[in-house]
Amino acid sequence: MLRFATGLIVLGTMMLFAQETSPDYRRQIEVWQQHREAGLRSETGWLTLAGLFWLKQGGNSIGSGDTSDFLLPKDAPSQVGIFQVSGKNVTFTSLAGEHLTINGKTVSGPVTLKHDEDDDKSDQIQIGPVRFYVIDRNGRLAVRVKNRNSPALREFKGTRFFPIDESFRFDAKFTSAPEKISMPDVLGQTEMQESPGIVEFQYQGQSYKLRPIYEGKTLFFVFKDLTSKTETYQPGRELNTPLPKSGKVALDFNKAYNPPCAFTPFATCPLPPKENILPVRIKAGELRYAETH
Repeated sequence: MLRFATGLIVLGTMMLFAQETSPDYRRQIEVWQQHREAGLRSETGWLTLAGLFWLKQGGNSIGSGDTSDFLLPKDAPSQVGIFQVSGKNVTFTSLAGEHLTINGKTVSGPVTLKHDEDDDKSDQIQIGPVRFYVIDRNGRLAVRVKNRNSPALREFKGTRFFPIDESFRFDAKFTSAPEKISMPDVLGQTEMQESPGIVEFQYQGQSYKLRPIYEGKTLFFVFKDLTSKTETYQPGRELNTPLPKSGKVALDFNKAYNPPCAFTPFATCPLPPKENILPVRIKAGELRYAETH
């Protein structure tokens, strides 16, 4: 009898949950989840990361052969090319002939490479399924490598999420209060970033505040909550929202996602600033990645 009563309680809770989360909203989040997974599985997604090499001044050879300074996956030739670094200037000389392209074009002789903090703005070097480019991280130059044949992509088990819960969508208050905040990263470095203000939301009768930074035309939050102890990615999660409108921010934790570092050791991810460590369980969004599930 007790077991039957317990079942009724669970069923009643499930019915209440279904009533609180509208079908249209559920579908909206399901589409977002599908888009999230498709991005990870794409040929240019984070699961294709296959290397991160920090450049030194002078010559830096790259290829799959053991004599190279930087080892590429075996899908690439043993000798691919040489980076020459002088201050912030980087040139690349190909050793792979017509099989190598830069931004889709075959090159000959040394080429001065454009590099940027935004990966997509850096010149892209392609050799077979392997692509690499120079990135700038807080003044340090590195080569990021992607491989369409990456084992991480091939063996990816898929994303998992908390049940969709509309109570974790907030019409949050935005207060303009520009301030430089300290953003640490997984490399042990810290960068000062411009935060436009404070985003405040109410949950279970308590007020909580977060500080975002800008990412393109969105607000970007790096946050951590109590679910990180057992259920979500330990260092924290990320979330993008539209820019504030009429003093409000559409803050939806059902769209919280894991940073690339949850899937690969070759990413350079920010960590939550102290302002964004929440003393509450945010049971919404992406769960900790499990390689087997």
